[in-house]
Amino acid sequence: MWQGPAPRREYKDNLIHYNWHWFWHWGTGEALNNGTHELDVMRWGLGVDYPTKVVSSGGRFAYNDDWETPDTQTATFNFANNTAITWESRSCNGYPVEGAGRGVIFYGEKGTMLIPGGDDYKVFGLDNKLIKEVKTELQEAQATNTMGMGDLLDSMHLQNFVASIRGTSKLTCPISEGHKSTLLPQLANIAFRTSGMLNCDPTNGRILKDKKAMKLWKREYEKGWEMKI
Repeated sequence: MWQGPAPRREYKDNLIHYNWHWFWHWGTGEALNNGTHELDVMRWGLGVDYPTKVVSSGGRFAYNDDWETPDTQTATFNFANNTAITWESRSCNGYPVEGAGRGVIFYGEKGTMLIPGGDDYKVFGLDNKLIKEVKTELQEAQATNTMGMGDLLDSMHLQNFVASIRGTSKLTCPISEGHKSTLLPQLANIAFRTSGMLNCDPTNGRILKDKKAMKLWKREYEKGWEMKI
């Protein structure tokens, strides 16, 4: 059952309960593990939906083992509003950037915003001087929260989700937004596994004029687990 919707294969070691992430038959690598979260914030910040072009490269450089997904990967997404996103994964090297192991940096015309992997952020001018620093007001509440919600604002998303089920609120983040943010790293992986570059329709994210890449647009499902929409 742990194989989920993937076609069944015989048991082998070094897969469960977590390492299935690193095999293409079951998983999608670091791009759709942690990368999805950062790309969601970047897309939100830039006000973009689907890319016009995706470029991705990397490899499995740290270890000679049976894992298939890259331990080192970069992906760049161009958008129609003259903006771009670059995402980088270095799974086997923990050297921090700006003191953080993961996070987001926005480079703008008038300055830079640093989000060091949590709910706090800093804004710098073009002279690199700190203009503004914001810390979440939930620090104290998180310290007493035994549920371990992860990032401090996660509880607000769950409250909104429950309220929408009860009919007392609308979803702050509709499922369509999740689709767009998840599609970006999927496209990066497809580019990585094929020619290294994809051209996309900016209205829906579909891959243009690339039959080899389109073979990875969908997966084969275990009988009875097929998606029905």
